[in-house]
Amino acid sequence: MEEEVKGAAAVVESLSRAVEEIAAISYHRNAYKKQFCNLSRRVRLLAPMFEELRESKKPISEKAVTALASLGRAIGLAKELLRFGSRGSKISLVLDRDRMMRRFQEVTAQLEQTLGEISFGELDISDEVREQVELVHTQFKRAKEQLDTSDAELFNDLSYVYGVSIHAKVDPVLLRRLAEKLQLTTIADLKQESLALNELLGDDDRDLGEAIKKMSVVLKKIEDYMQTQNPDVCIPASAKVFTSDEMAKAPVVPDDFRCPISLELMRDPVIVSTGQTYERVFIEKWLKA
Repeated sequence: MEEEVKGAAAVVESLSRAVEEIAAISYHRNAYKKQFCNLSRRVRLLAPMFEELRESKKPISEKAVTALASLGRAIGLAKELLRFGSRGSKISLVLDRDRMMRRFQEVTAQLEQTLGEISFGELDISDEVREQVELVHTQFKRAKEQLDTSDAELFNDLSYVYGVSIHAKVDPVLLRRLAEKLQLTTIADLKQESLALNELLGDDDRDLGEAIKKMSVVLKKIEDYMQTQNPDVCIPASAKVFTSDEMAKAPVVPDDFRCPISLELMRDPVIVSTGQTYERVFIEKWLKA
């Protein structure tokens, strides 16, 4: 009996922690901002149920624990998707529209199904919280049946620029629209996108490598346009995505010499308690955040 209580407490604690981690993912890529925000908001509305279960002295049945554990796995998928959307390349996310929409649909369906398996009347939660959770369940059911679509204009604009040659001229109006919709209007935005594209270079898939080079051309066109509007906007060389020819000429820097956060060559490395080495300024910023 004691082991069952501990198991139930562990499941509830895990659920609470997962929702807290989702709440901490505060920045969502503009291309799917509506979808990411809706997913995050709905999951966070489940937090009061987990808080009341954590404070409850009434034992949770084995059936309810199993259902809550299934819900925990679904929330884990939601957290993974939200993190991916927060950290991934904006350009890549838009061009990979079909796969992204499938992931939203799969996660939404998992959350709707697992919430439907929970008998809320068996749980020691207030009527107010139960009504809120049932409302969230209804929202997921509606979202599963009628999933929000992505920005078609953004996808079409980006696909067009992605398909043209590196030397082709692109309408400045289109580039301005892309820069604004992708939120690539500042040095920090452009540098972050370059780093996100660089992270994708770790894959040995040749087709993916070609796709990333074409994405870097798109980013270069947006950067060139932004520089015509503001000469101070320029991506530092350490953050640029290089072509295969440029990488062949450049000296090879071992991965261990790069900061895992910034991906740049470390100049002031420090070792944390886990044994991992970071650039001092980046790990300090990360810890503060």
